[in-house]
Amino acid sequence: MPGHAWSEDELRACSTTQVRSPLGQAASMGRLAQRSVDAMGWTGSVLPPVKLLGRQIIATAELVPDAHAERLVFASGPVLDRAEIATWVWPEMDGRVPPPAARITGVLAPARHWRTALTAAVPFARFVNAAIVVPRSVAVAPDFAETCLIRARQFGIAVLSADGDDVREELPGHGLDDAPPVEHTAVSRWVNEVVYQQLLSAEAPAPSRS
Repeated sequence: MPGHAWSEDELRACSTTQVRSPLGQAASMGRLAQRSVDAMGWTGSVLPPVKLLGRQIIATAELVPDAHAERLVFASGPVLDRAEIATWVWPEMDGRVPPPAARITGVLAPARHWRTALTAAVPFARFVNAAIVVPRSVAVAPDFAETCLIRARQFGIAVLSADGDDVREELPGHGLDDAPPVEHTAVSRWVNEVVYQQLLSAEAPAPSRS
């Protein structure tokens, strides 16, 4: 079964205790992320901010118990080599690669401007629940509904606004919880591996309720 030591080349993670919210000084990144996740009703552990695909995001995820146990048996830790992971989705590799051991329940993209937030969230909205978080002052702008909300709705991305610690939903996302499972691509498998590493690094990852 493929698997090797973790690499830092593909991962740019930082502690929530060291990062200020991009929405201002009133709320720390960790507190803002937790309140946003609570507003969305996502389950799992809120993980540290990470830069993936050139975009800064915060993932919420939980371990998949059976898959995690299987990977422990085979000593198959997270694999971050994108070239290797690209081969995992080949038809001939079916049943011969490590199973996805993380269930990503959502991805947050907080930013001062909605365009920046949407740019960060769109690539992930194809395979996970996604939401952007913008300052309340942005959400009350006259053209917000005609620009941000319309574009976010096209991609099924939820929109939240924050004023200090107060987080409010401006637009619900399409929600993938009840949708048929999305077939993994090389990108989604790589993202899953990065999140799996983050979960293992967390002190007490939330167990899956599924």
